[in-house]
Amino acid sequence: MIESDLVDLPPQHAGVPWPTLEWPTDAPGPEVDGATLESLVDRAMAAPDPDDLGETRAVVVVHRGRLVLERHAEGYGPAHTHPSWSLAKSILHAAVGIAVRDGLLEPAEPVDAPEWPPGDPRHAITVGDLLAMRCGLAWQEVYLPGVRSDVIDMLWGAGKDDLAAFVASKPLVAEPGSDESFVYSSGTSNLLARLLGDRIVSAAGGPRGAADEPTGAARAALVFEWLREQLLDPIGMTSAVPKADPAGTWVASSYCFATAADMARFGLFALRGGTWNGRELLPPGWMDRARTPRSVDVDTAPDRHGEHWWTSGSTPGAFFGSGYEGQRIWVAPAQDLVVVRLGVTDVALRPNLQRWLDDLTACFPTIDPARPPRVSI
Repeated sequence: MIESDLVDLPPQHAGVPWPTLEWPTDAPGPEVDGATLESLVDRAMAAPDPDDLGETRAVVVVHRGRLVLERHAEGYGPAHTHPSWSLAKSILHAAVGIAVRDGLLEPAEPVDAPEWPPGDPRHAITVGDLLAMRCGLAWQEVYLPGVRSDVIDMLWGAGKDDLAAFVASKPLVAEPGSDESFVYSSGTSNLLARLLGDRIVSAAGGPRGAADEPTGAARAALVFEWLREQLLDPIGMTSAVPKADPAGTWVASSYCFATAADMARFGLFALRGGTWNGRELLPPGWMDRARTPRSVDVDTAPDRHGEHWWTSGSTPGAFFGSGYEGQRIWVAPAQDLVVVRLGVTDVALRPNLQRWLDDLTACFPTIDPARPPRVSI
């Protein structure tokens, strides 16, 4: 059992508008170490790129619900849509939460995969197992040239026309839900995305093709319309562009392009526990599930995996979405802070990027529950 260090998620403060249309802005308050904050961002975005961090293309900092810093590298501006890579996994987690809220899915229900015949032991895999990446299917998540990689083969090789079918073909190598079953897997996310899509299409009753099944393009359009109506538009994430495979499955392992400011909107949504402007978009406790540490990946320790979010092993209570080459949506409840960092950082430099985020977080005070947060209007 992994010890949990959950910190209460702070509410949006009275007098601070929700950034559905535009961000409320403010300078960092006197309690913030503004000089160190600026120095850290200056160093990250220096030219040439610092050897210890690689290229940083955008940084957005949100403190107490207000945007206090936004910086873009040359060639990238506020309107630039950046690749999400695995940040899309955390967006998928929210979409699944909405489906659970509406009764389309249940965490404890078995996964329905047409590739598995009756009696197949893979039917023991549940939606919750997929969320926690404890499904037990064989998988190699490798991004190195010359090394066998299921994720590369899925996205660009043999599985590219139907990602979920490629994943469902994998054998079971560990008991679903067990500690031994954990493996970080983009395939798991896409299998979950197909199941979500199945339920959305079924609830909508169509559209249908000649074989009484939706075409790939029609299926994707229906899923993305639902995603926009249920999640992206309500929180003002209007720049977001998800992508689907030819079978119509959202490639939720990797593809939801968006601006840095819209990624920060999603981070604020997570920080506020899945509520937005008086609406509870996610079921109660859904974000607590995401940020409760369950598994340790030897490649990312001391960080731990919850449910399609990572929890920090260095800043107490912090959790984050993490994408290939150093994409981050960093959420620190104890500081009422969201940091988005987008760029290109080699995996070998991951510890340096984490120290940078920890140092940036340390510029902000820990919330004193006895003293209401500073509000400027």
